[in-house]
Amino acid sequence: MTTIHRLQDLARFPAPHHLAIGVFDGLHLGHQSVWAQAALHARESGGTAILVSFDPHPRSVLSPGNCPPILTHTNHKLRIASRLGIDAILVVPFDREFASRPGDSFVADLHRHSPDLAEICVGRDWQFGHNRSGNFARLEELGRQHGFVATGLEPLIIDGAPVSSTRIRELIGCGDLQGAKRLLGRDYSVLGTVVTGNQLGRTIGFPTANLAVENEQLPPEGVYAVMAALQEGKSLPGVANLGRRPTVSGSGESRLEVHLLDYPAADFYGEIMEVWFFRHLRREQKFEGLAELQAQIQRDVLEARRALRS
Repeated sequence: MTTIHRLQDLARFPAPHHLAIGVFDGLHLGHQSVWAQAALHARESGGTAILVSFDPHPRSVLSPGNCPPILTHTNHKLRIASRLGIDAILVVPFDREFASRPGDSFVADLHRHSPDLAEICVGRDWQFGHNRSGNFARLEELGRQHGFVATGLEPLIIDGAPVSSTRIRELIGCGDLQGAKRLLGRDYSVLGTVVTGNQLGRTIGFPTANLAVENEQLPPEGVYAVMAALQEGKSLPGVANLGRRPTVSGSGESRLEVHLLDYPAADFYGEIMEVWFFRHLRREQKFEGLAELQAQIQRDVLEARRALRS
C-alpha cells in the first residue's frame, strides 16, 4: 500500500484518478461501499482508486474539548485499509488553517494536482469546507466546472438503520460487540503501544502486555476473549482485562492488559499491538488475594479458548 501526505504526490499514481473522500472513522461497511464504487470505476477506466482521508480526526481540531473517542486513529486506519486491499491513500493534514478554507478551494487543489481527475466518490451526506458549507449538490457543480463526475452514495442500511461511526461507537460502548461486527464487517479492534506495567502477572504465571490506547473507543470494563497481533504478524489468542484491577491496585486508573495464550513470556515494550475483542467473559471482580485471582484467571483462559474455538 502506498500512502502519501501531499496533494502534489497524486501525480505518482496512474491516471485517471477516482477519489473516495471522507473521514472514514472505522472504515465500516458504509465506508467500504464508497471505496468499492471508486475502485470499480477505476478498474473500468484503467486508472487508480485513491482513498482520501484526514489526520487527525477533524472533530479533535474543531472541538478538542468535546471530541468523543474515535474508532480508528490514522495508523490503525492504514492497517485496516491495507487488509481491505486498498493500495493508495492520501492522508490530508487537518488543522485550523485547513478547516478555514472554502470547500471549493480544496476541490480546486485536488483538480490542480490531479488534472486527470475522473471522479470524486463520497457519501451523499458528506459536507466539506469552512463551517461544512459544501454539500453533495455543490460537489456536483464543481464536477461540472472541473470536468469530473461526482458520485454520491446513500447511507448503507443494516438492521433498519444507517451504518455510521457514531452508531458503532454506541454499540461498542454498551458492549454489543456482535452488533458492531455486523456494521464493521469484522471484529472490532483497538491499536496501542505496549508500555511498562508492574509485572505482577509474571509472578502468578500469567504475564501480560499493558497497552496504551490512543483515544480509541473501548468496550465496557471486564474480561474478554481476544486475538492480538504485534505489528503485522500472526494473530495470537489471548485473554484481556480492561479495568482498574481492584485486587492489586488502588489507583482507579483503567487499563488494558492482554495475556497471550501458549506464547512464551517476552518483553514487548514499545511495540505496537492490535487487539480484537471477540467475546465478553465476565465483569471485573475484586478477589481476596492473589491465589483466588490466579484460579479465576485459569478459568478465564479455559473459557477464552472455548469462545475463540467457536
